[in-house]
Amino acid sequence: MNYKYKNPYEHLSGKLNDRKLIAAGFSEKTYDTGNVKLNFVVGPNNGPSLLLIPAQIGIWESYRKVLLPLSKIFHIYAIDVRGHGKSSWTPGHYSWKIIGDDIKLFIENVIKQKVIISGNSSGGIIALWCAANIPEYVSGIVLEDAPIFSTEMPRFKERDKFVYNGLKHLVDQIGNIQDRDLANYFKDMEVPASDKRIKKIPNWFVSWLSRRIRKFQDKYPDSPVEIGFPFPDSLCLLIKSLSMFDPDFARAFVDGRFYDGIDHAEAFEKTKCPILLIQADWKRYENYGLVGAFDDDDAQHAISLAPQIIYKKVSANHVIHAFKPKEYIKLLSEFREIVSDNSIV
Repeated sequence: MNYKYKNPYEHLSGKLNDRKLIAAGFSEKTYDTGNVKLNFVVGPNNGPSLLLIPAQIGIWESYRKVLLPLSKIFHIYAIDVRGHGKSSWTPGHYSWKIIGDDIKLFIENVIKQKVIISGNSSGGIIALWCAANIPEYVSGIVLEDAPIFSTEMPRFKERDKFVYNGLKHLVDQIGNIQDRDLANYFKDMEVPASDKRIKKIPNWFVSWLSRRIRKFQDKYPDSPVEIGFPFPDSLCLLIKSLSMFDPDFARAFVDGRFYDGIDHAEAFEKTKCPILLIQADWKRYENYGLVGAFDDDDAQHAISLAPQIIYKKVSANHVIHAFKPKEYIKLLSEFREIVSDNSIV
């Protein structure tokens, strides 16, 4: 299938340059489904298979703080879903079902056995899709602050619209591949601190960041954007991930194409394997609705539909594995034992 444009970084797949991961037995590879190429890293075989699926915009590197510890008890696969990282970009072809089918093929042909799937944010909804649609391949799922129920229409656009508005902002600011300035992602971005106070990134910072990014791109035109000091690691990784992200993935959420393939309540009812539901911090504001992935009512709704859910709250940012890695590792280690016991029954 021909697409309007391609991922300029797809050819970099396989070039893992993290010395600690290489020393631990990790490698980076490509799996070609016949339609798209999926980039992934795989670790040593030290336990049951664990597939890590990052959040929207995120790449496998978001898991770098937890890969080594988890690789001691799991056989880890961390993937860039289509539209991200070094995997194929497929503008015009993004939906829950399309991504789910990619993961199905990946499990069938690469992992080749039952797997625990841990997905962050949108990656968690993909994990839920897999549990509901290909249960023969899934031994357990971890929904790491996944937007259960909150990303269903019309709620996502009309009631709890903070994340929807954020995706629309991304599309409006950096949605044009040909001439986008990645720094504009931060331009006029609103982050509520309370019902009456809004935080905004100052324009001088956006202009300064733009110059730093342009300088890097001029010097390394064929590389994803990597800037370092004085920026924190989380911001550096976000900018790198943005440079490797097809904005049509976000556009599909905005224009409605993405929602084909899953009804959240129905998926929970169909899922019989163990589920670890991890909730990060959230708030609700009058003008934005839910600022977070899901609220306590959503959690209870999920539990009512899938009583096997193990529900844990972690006071953390949305990307729990990056901001509270020790807590994430502990929870997955405990879940590994639960899944193991469940498979014996």
